[in-house]
Amino acid sequence: MGHLDHATFGWLTPVLSYVMACTGAALGLRCTVRALGATGRSRRNWLLTAASAIGTGIWTMHFVAMLGFGVSGTDIRYDVPLTLLSLLVAMLVVCGGVFAVGYSKDRTRALLLGGLATGVGVASMHYLGMAAVRLHGRVGYDPPLVALSVVIAVVAATAALWAGLNIKSPVAVAVASLIMAAAVTSMHYTAMFAVRVHVVPSGRALPGATAMQFIFPLAVGLGSYLFLTSAFVALSPTTGRREEAASTQRPVESAVP
Repeated sequence: MGHLDHATFGWLTPVLSYVMACTGAALGLRCTVRALGATGRSRRNWLLTAASAIGTGIWTMHFVAMLGFGVSGTDIRYDVPLTLLSLLVAMLVVCGGVFAVGYSKDRTRALLLGGLATGVGVASMHYLGMAAVRLHGRVGYDPPLVALSVVIAVVAATAALWAGLNIKSPVAVAVASLIMAAAVTSMHYTAMFAVRVHVVPSGRALPGATAMQFIFPLAVGLGSYLFLTSAFVALSPTTGRREEAASTQRPVESAVP
């Protein structure tokens, strides 16, 4: 058995991964609130932004945390196509859950089905990301902890979708995003504690890219996307403000001969 270290950089990666999950959750909830107040193409665009924010936040949280993952006696590499596939899975399942809730007539049913599908999808993203890990040895899992991590993912996803439907005020969105991020982070570390590695020392070169070559630049890029989109959403006028601006302009326009 290789000794597993989940925080080779100390508190840096757990804290940074939590911040990423918070940012994605807050932005996703804010966009969902805006989507429910909009119609037509505008609603679709807000829901797409919400899904990409939550999906990106969850994936970035996972792989920023993985930067701190180390196993004694072996180097670690990442399979690039599998890692990118895990990002695609995160985006698609969250998109499905958000759209189910955004457009469904029966909110309760959509919430339960959307939460279940999204939670299982998030867990799939995690284990697909873990399948992309290349090391000298064999990776196994503790089944009860794997099951617990899937349950946490489903509960977290259902809570996130419920919050998107029911929470409107900025303070409530901030609190909900802190709780959601804690749930997503606890799902990740529960799943990581389920990992068992049997190291088989070898002099062969491992296939794939190192975390710093591939994961780090991708996480920085996606993190930048989250923060820039957050700034854009924060600065863009809400539907109510846009209507107010339009109504104040109309009398002025009609007064012009």
